[in-house]
Amino acid sequence: MSYNKFSSAKSVMQKLAVLPLLAALAVGTAAVPGDAKAASAISIYLDGQQLSADAPPYIMPKVNVTMVPLRIVSEGLGATVSWSAKQRRADIEMSGSSISLIAGQSYATVNGKRINLDASIEVKGGRTMVPLRFVGEQLGLNVKWDGKLRTVRLTSPGENGANPGTGTETPPNPGNGPETGNPGPGTTPGPSPSPQPPEQPAEDPAELRGAWVSTVYNLDWPTAASAKANDSAKQKQEFTALLDELQKMGMNAVFVQVRPAGDALYPSLLSPWSSYLTGKQGVKPNYDPLGFMIEETHKRGMEFHAWFNPFRASTTTDSSQLDPLSLVRQKPEWIVNAGGKPYINPGIPAARQAVIDIITEVAARYDVDGIHLDDYFYPSGTEFNDEATYKLYSAGSGLSKADWRRSNINKFVQELDRSVHAAKSDVEFGISPFGVWRNKSVDPTGSDTKAGVTAYDNMYADVRLWVQQGWLDYVAPQIYWSFAHPTAAYDKVADWWMTTVKGSGVDLYIGHSPYKLGTPETGWQSSSEIIKQLDYNEQSGSVSGELFFSAKDLRRNTLGVADALSSYYADVQ
Repeated sequence: MSYNKFSSAKSVMQKLAVLPLLAALAVGTAAVPGDAKAASAISIYLDGQQLSADAPPYIMPKVNVTMVPLRIVSEGLGATVSWSAKQRRADIEMSGSSISLIAGQSYATVNGKRINLDASIEVKGGRTMVPLRFVGEQLGLNVKWDGKLRTVRLTSPGENGANPGTGTETPPNPGNGPETGNPGPGTTPGPSPSPQPPEQPAEDPAELRGAWVSTVYNLDWPTAASAKANDSAKQKQEFTALLDELQKMGMNAVFVQVRPAGDALYPSLLSPWSSYLTGKQGVKPNYDPLGFMIEETHKRGMEFHAWFNPFRASTTTDSSQLDPLSLVRQKPEWIVNAGGKPYINPGIPAARQAVIDIITEVAARYDVDGIHLDDYFYPSGTEFNDEATYKLYSAGSGLSKADWRRSNINKFVQELDRSVHAAKSDVEFGISPFGVWRNKSVDPTGSDTKAGVTAYDNMYADVRLWVQQGWLDYVAPQIYWSFAHPTAAYDKVADWWMTTVKGSGVDLYIGHSPYKLGTPETGWQSSSEIIKQLDYNEQSGSVSGELFFSAKDLRRNTLGVADALSSYYADVQ
């Protein structure tokens, strides 16, 4: 069982014809062993016309997948291909179909559905090389492989009796059958081997199904008892048990809070050790918790996303409880106390950069699958005294304080996107904002809701802009309301987000709230509310995954939610 990484299309567009690429992709079903340089060249013909390439195809070792340069796509059906050097992503658009491939990613996205790949695209010698298995299967090209001549002949639909939807025929492994289980040409009488049936593509590959794991206040992990005792063995046992339980429910990813209160669950020169590991900030545990968690998560075929609260400086204003490495003590001029808690002031450019450096450190040093932020930008519902900062840094801009604050967060998100991907190009960067961007009554582009708080107006988070600009690989709004909610019904909020991400290349995950089950709030008296929301997501065809807040609420199995999820996801286990 393989799980997915998610990314977004960005930057420079090149208009290229796609059919030769698709033709070439069909060749990728060939499992050709050995050194690609030693083998004779593979010739590719489309409807009788030979296709040329600016770099020779080659065979990826171990997986035996044929790779072909993207620039083989030249003239044909007039489709467009966008290539993002930054994201290392190719997006193909043709006749209402959309195909996306990302370097280092184990799946391709075809019309919103994920199909597993044996190999990802990669850049070699300045050429973007494409794995060639799945696209031909999507187009119904008729493919004939001549193993003796090492020639692939493709016939497009309607040419020479080809039937649409027949898929590709996989050329057999020439001369080394035992390695792949296919007979080589020497084992079969006749001038050339018969084409073998194609391997079946993955059926409905699993979309992301994640749980947030809160470490602040020891909510989900580790327990307060194991932290107080600084018991690393107990903490390890607790985390592996958590993973096993979540995986049994159908989860394939965890989003772990690695910097819960301006402190770290990993060794760092930029942040002190977290008090939630040892009972006292700055005290070193006798293991690397982040390294351990990543290893155990990957052992189970699950993804690990590092979750940050970007501008939370601490959970206490008592600096005597904080380590000297804490930013509260290092840079008190950066700190604003609001609502009884210290925040890093996003209006100070150096403070924003410090947060970016802290987050990028993890992307650069650890094998994380994603970098994840929640909605800790400007706090809502409380006064945030940044008047002096506003006057200093907005001088001459003409911006209102609200627009200036949004500009600060926009700059932060844009630069963090750049920094994280510069450190690790294939890591996924996403944000989980408050569920309502703006109300339609205030902004005609907003949702049909009457929320008392919105991301744009109260947290100064213009998430819609981030999606439009492609500064995120995914967005995961916290839609923590039921279908029956009177002012922010689930379907109305979800529909707005589906419309917002459409055509952007940004994936949509939806944050769900099992923590509300069994509460008096309308709609949360049965776990069927969660299942109805998942059904709604699935039927829309626009949602790429879901997250649940939080792990403890799933593990408690309130109103049977864990059992319901296990049953719901059983068919994709």
